[in-house]
Amino acid sequence: MSQLPPADGKSRDRLTFGLPGTIVPPFASVARNAQRSEAAGAEAIWFPDHLMGFWPQSLWTPDVTPLAALQASPHVFFDPFVAMASAGEATSHLRLGTAVTQPLSRHPAHLAQSFLTLSHLTGGRAILGLGAGEAENLAPYGVGVERAAARVEEAVEIIRLLWSSGEPVSFAGSFWDLRDAVLGLQPTSEAPPPPIWLAAHGPRMLRLTGRAADGWLPIKMPPAAYAAALAKVRHAAAEAGRSTDDVLPAAWGFTVVHEDEREVARILDHPLVKGVCLMFGAQSFHRHGVEHPLGDRGGFHEYIPTRLSRADALAAVARIPGEVVRDHLFAGTPDQLVFELRALEAVGLRHAVLWNITFLADPALAGPSFRLLDEVIRA
Repeated sequence: MSQLPPADGKSRDRLTFGLPGTIVPPFASVARNAQRSEAAGAEAIWFPDHLMGFWPQSLWTPDVTPLAALQASPHVFFDPFVAMASAGEATSHLRLGTAVTQPLSRHPAHLAQSFLTLSHLTGGRAILGLGAGEAENLAPYGVGVERAAARVEEAVEIIRLLWSSGEPVSFAGSFWDLRDAVLGLQPTSEAPPPPIWLAAHGPRMLRLTGRAADGWLPIKMPPAAYAAALAKVRHAAAEAGRSTDDVLPAAWGFTVVHEDEREVARILDHPLVKGVCLMFGAQSFHRHGVEHPLGDRGGFHEYIPTRLSRADALAAVARIPGEVVRDHLFAGTPDQLVFELRALEAVGLRHAVLWNITFLADPALAGPSFRLLDEVIRA
């Protein structure tokens, strides 16, 4: 069994792997799949924090995916913190993180309490993955998204402040004012403060990652783009007087794997597989000389799947270049995935989260594709 990612987020010489945590019914599968991931050699499992998923309801129909006959909606999710607790109790050394939660609808004090509780429950295995939020989980629920990166920056300060003292503390910020606030629950040697990993893509978030985070968890991108972004993180770390190894470079990516290259190509062209690219920003499309299919309505901070008609969704998916899909998804045969991972490892990647969505095209591929991912991890 391979070692765990270090709790303090420091870099290491070899590549480690994460897999998705289960957040859909039945609840018994949460613990069962966590145990399977641990046995497969994953160092961590990661839980998204969603009310709404990435897929338009208008495309979640049996003629597009057989999964629609088994689950009526693509927007069915357990509370990730409850699922993490269940997975933590069912495993012995697997790390458990969010990929990612956000401090816009969740108050930083509540995040501090929840993740320190998870650290106590799991013996220090929790990781607080934070991001600036996604439009589909904020705007439809009346949560403002203005100055999201600045809110994350302030939230990190508050969370660390509350973990640092059991005495009342005060904090005067632009978004939150704490006056004699206290978090009596405190870290211990067996339950240390969780490392904070940031899902950073823009300049401000990349700088914040270098200054204040323990890990960097962006979406998967081409090696040259990853190297350029990582250089910004490390430059910010050096300016803050930190070691460039203080931030563990990671990446998560939706993953398609099959033994047959022709089947990989077919799956990548499936509307639900290809459609996840609607949440990626305009720059992902500009890299290949095209506009985002949704224009100003696309990307993490604008895309709201429930507002797309079937016709609009199909038209948008048809305009997604295959190059964008390949940029941001891990896709191929096991050997091809290993080659792709080694290329990213060569420019700094140290933890890869493989988010298998092969089964969206064909549920019968669920078991075989996860077994193929086991081969990738062993390789």
